[in-house]
Amino acid sequence: MTYTVRVDDNFHYRDPDKRYTHGEYETLEDALKAAKAIVDDFLAATHTPGMSAEDLYQTYIGFGEDPFILGPQDCRFSAWAYARARCELICATIN
Repeated sequence: MTYTVRVDDNFHYRDPDKRYTHGEYETLEDALKAAKAIVDDFLAATHTPGMSAEDLYQTYIGFGEDPFILGPQDCRFSAWAYARARCELICATIN
């Protein structure tokens, strides 16, 4: 059994034509790593010095990609919750 990372586009919320498959993974751990990397890549590319965590988060939920995981084991990964925590960390350590 594999885990599939699917990705929605926050800018085109609920538009099935904008959804794509990022990849398939043998383990939940690998799928989580891939989903988190999608969020991390967007946040790293979007963050600017002095940007607040809230501004970075609002940019993510407006324009970022929203990965989710499908597979044999239930995965309650929330890209939005992960992004919120990462925004706080990024802005606290880089700003």
